[in-house]
Amino acid sequence: MRLPPAIIGHTEEVLREILRFTGPADGTLSRYFREHPKLGSRERGVVAEAVYGLLRNKSIYTSFAESGNGPTMRRMTLLGLADAVGADALGGLSEEETEWLERVALIDRSLMPAAMRANLPQWLFEKLVARDGEATTLQLADAMNQPAPLDLRVNSMKATREEVVAALAEAPILCEPTPYAPLGLRVIKKPALQNLPLFKNGAIEVQDEGSQLLAQIVGAKRGEMVVDFCAGAGGKTLALGATMRNTGRLYAFDVSEKRLAKLKPRMARSGLSNIHPVLIAHENDSKVKRLAGKIDRVLVDAPCSGLGTLRRNPDVKWRQTPETIVEMNAKQIAILSSAARLVKSGGRLVYGTCSLLDEENEAIAAQFLASHEDFALLPMKDVLAEQKIVLEMGDYLKLLPHQHQTDGFFAAVFVRK
Repeated sequence: MRLPPAIIGHTEEVLREILRFTGPADGTLSRYFREHPKLGSRERGVVAEAVYGLLRNKSIYTSFAESGNGPTMRRMTLLGLADAVGADALGGLSEEETEWLERVALIDRSLMPAAMRANLPQWLFEKLVARDGEATTLQLADAMNQPAPLDLRVNSMKATREEVVAALAEAPILCEPTPYAPLGLRVIKKPALQNLPLFKNGAIEVQDEGSQLLAQIVGAKRGEMVVDFCAGAGGKTLALGATMRNTGRLYAFDVSEKRLAKLKPRMARSGLSNIHPVLIAHENDSKVKRLAGKIDRVLVDAPCSGLGTLRRNPDVKWRQTPETIVEMNAKQIAILSSAARLVKSGGRLVYGTCSLLDEENEAIAAQFLASHEDFALLPMKDVLAEQKIVLEMGDYLKLLPHQHQTDGFFAAVFVRK
């Protein structure tokens, strides 16, 4: 079935705005779709897929678009759409454009320069090659340029993993248990979930397996006092609350009222009443200071470059710069140091990011230990053994898309002596 020619215009218009990289691509797309309510769900799906395909393959497509005639932005748009639905499905192409797309389709991408095949900005490609070598960097880049699978976390307060698998099969939605996270399910294909009874009654939440593992290594127990220091919309908070079996007190701190507002309906669905969302002005807010030395476990899922989430957010690689990373580092160490004050003697502090870069990960952990003699590193292999997670790691948790089929995650666990 051919798509109406107007789709090309819509895709080009929204792409023009997204490629300015002034904000997240998903937000720009959502706003565009709200402003154009006549676009049907199939058309919206095609536009989004074309945009994301182009963001993933931007280096290669920019090179392709420099050949051929006519405006470059239109050629970029055609490449994205041809990638999403095939050139045959596009209405409104000139004969010349059809021939150009056919020629481009025959190009052997494996013969292109490595930096272009990786579809990463030059600074990031060079940084990863210097650390991991070219072959490994290309494997990682290739995995990050595939769309992420859909992972679910089963809310153990409401159902078992087996019950959810059986209920999804009736929908019919096929899934398989995630290899590492004990309550995770990986859904085959990407069905709409929000109308399922399982979703409405809080038995499942959408959460990447890596993020589930980050919540699990906190090791929260019944009756404890726990803080999720950068809670955001609360995916890990909900996981922690269920691990605590709805007992104790779980504080969800965040500086964004909007993000915490998204947690409220999720809490209501989950059936958890041990979560206390707290809006803070900054990491040194008096609400934080009041809990100093009282908390059993603190999770700091720190603001970071987000370069581990490129399967979901391919625009991030083009929006970050070496300068923004340096700014992040200052914020990361400040937040971690502030969160550390909450931890009581013998308590646990977990630092995590969804980044692939050493300067946001190991370097921050080392800097923290050097300036906090009252904390010691708890080797990740010991933490994983305690949680019965079968995963080979050394001192730190390092999850990578090409090795573990998760987003890129890092975590370090510290204990107050």
